[in-house]
Amino acid sequence: MIHRLSSIIFTFLMMIPAHAGRINIIPQPLKVVEYEGEFRINANTRIVVPNDNDVKRVAGYLVKALRQTAGYTLSIVGDPPVSNYIHFKKVNNLGKEAYRLKVSSKSIVIESSQANGAFYGLQSLYQLLPPDIFGLKISKVVFSVPCCQIDDKPRFIWRGQHLDVCSHFFSPQDIKRYIDLIALHKGNIFHWHLTEDQGWRLQIMKYPLLTEKGSIRKETVVGSYKSKIFDGIPYGGYYTQEEIRDIVKYASDRFVTIIPEIEMPGHALSAIACYPELSCQLENKYEVGTRWGIYRQVYCPKEETFSFLENVLLEVFKLFPSKIIHIGGDECPKSSWKKCPHCQALIKKLGLKNEDELQSYFIKRIEKFANEHGHEIIGWDEILQGGIAPNAKVMTWLEEQGGITAAKMHHEVVMTPYSKYYLDYYQADPETEQICMGDLTTLKTMYDYEPVPDSLSKEDQDYIIGVQGCVWTEYMKDMKRVEYMAYPRACAISESAWSSKENKDWKSFIHRLEYHFHRLDNLNVNYCHAFYNVQIEAYKDDAWDKVIVMNVDAPDSEIRYTLDGSTPTSSSTLYTSPFTINKSQVVKAIAFRKGHALGKIMQKSF
Repeated sequence: MIHRLSSIIFTFLMMIPAHAGRINIIPQPLKVVEYEGEFRINANTRIVVPNDNDVKRVAGYLVKALRQTAGYTLSIVGDPPVSNYIHFKKVNNLGKEAYRLKVSSKSIVIESSQANGAFYGLQSLYQLLPPDIFGLKISKVVFSVPCCQIDDKPRFIWRGQHLDVCSHFFSPQDIKRYIDLIALHKGNIFHWHLTEDQGWRLQIMKYPLLTEKGSIRKETVVGSYKSKIFDGIPYGGYYTQEEIRDIVKYASDRFVTIIPEIEMPGHALSAIACYPELSCQLENKYEVGTRWGIYRQVYCPKEETFSFLENVLLEVFKLFPSKIIHIGGDECPKSSWKKCPHCQALIKKLGLKNEDELQSYFIKRIEKFANEHGHEIIGWDEILQGGIAPNAKVMTWLEEQGGITAAKMHHEVVMTPYSKYYLDYYQADPETEQICMGDLTTLKTMYDYEPVPDSLSKEDQDYIIGVQGCVWTEYMKDMKRVEYMAYPRACAISESAWSSKENKDWKSFIHRLEYHFHRLDNLNVNYCHAFYNVQIEAYKDDAWDKVIVMNVDAPDSEIRYTLDGSTPTSSSTLYTSPFTINKSQVVKAIAFRKGHALGKIMQKSF
């Protein structure tokens, strides 16, 4: 038993990079000054909290975490003792989400002007503690914090994470766990994609068919959207309004705002299947979508449709306190509108040029209704087609151009280009991964992306209000798969969202991230371990050879490889630069650190 424990400890030490220091916070704070010494939390430590219910709630999270992992319950007091205390202190000179964390051997002080800042200061305090603070059982470790001062505030006001619950449904408990991970990484937006062709997931009292019928598809395609094979199994699920309220409060308590998305005018088949009169009524039959992709059946811009959507939105407004509502607006085929007598007559009546301008009319009318009820809308790039609604925000996914166009028009923009921030894309060699969407988008690709385009003037750059990672779940049937696809890449996005442009550094990030894995392990997060795997890229040269380029994210490691099909060892050829292989050769490679193998053996051949 002693031998096994020693082996575990040795392996753990080998996994931590040599440059890992005492402060490994993700996302990187604005300013960190480290001092000698440490503060040790014990059963006699007191927590000092001002007379503020929100800050008391934040302090309560720390009490709960220590009770769960250290085994003692700290007392909350109103005034600081001489020493051995953690003080949540209110000050007047910091922004809404800013904080100052000061650690000495006698005390820990988290200064903030609002409870939001206190909460983010607490997240940094958690990351200064041993990873055991994130565990679910009592640990014997000493809960010590290195002496330091951290002055911190976010770069962007929108630090989002998206989740599609229509392709696949996730329980309320799953959603809360997802929100916890957003909050841990100092995110403040949960974009909840609630309606889609493949399922309507939100209970609307006025229209019960939406969940009785629209939440269930008769079967699901197996494989990609091109597949013609189906599983023959009904699939569904939805959230009751009571569950929605509970989740909204849960998120709010963690300073995460939920932005609900109600898709329109496209991606509406689940609603049209329940109420065909909302369509152009050109089909013989409408049913909830069973395959992925885009459907031609969309909302028809007639009075019945607007009455329906307005009634839906009135219930949405009551459920979600967010001032901003996402109305989709993407991928709306116009083929039905081109054939529809009503649509063509409306285009003529309104003096519109084409169906793009008809979509603009649709979005503008919805925006006017939302504005009249104290709300704003945000939509995907396509709401720019035919002319953007006067007050709309744009979430740009079609690379950057939509965001650039909107910013130049002085509309606020959230950057989430699919080639950089779509977390349903492959993160490791597609030949070794389960089916995903799109192409390879690595951790480094996401980290290196700068979301504020240089092509914008300084004034226009100010209209880029944030970034967001998107998780579309066509190929994610459960939360474990979602976590695998999202993490650790969502950590990279969180650093771009919070940390200043000048403070971002890839080498620093990967050192901190490797330590961060131990926190995720304690939280039982099913993150992807491709960080430790060698990435082998084979570039076509001519008919007889390929150029091989290899790299690995894990810091302080080296790549060893073979070309004869044998298993590489720590004494195999060291990779130092690209080389060629011919058709008879097979590249096998693995990363090593201090002679110990990291990750899996990866291979490439013709």
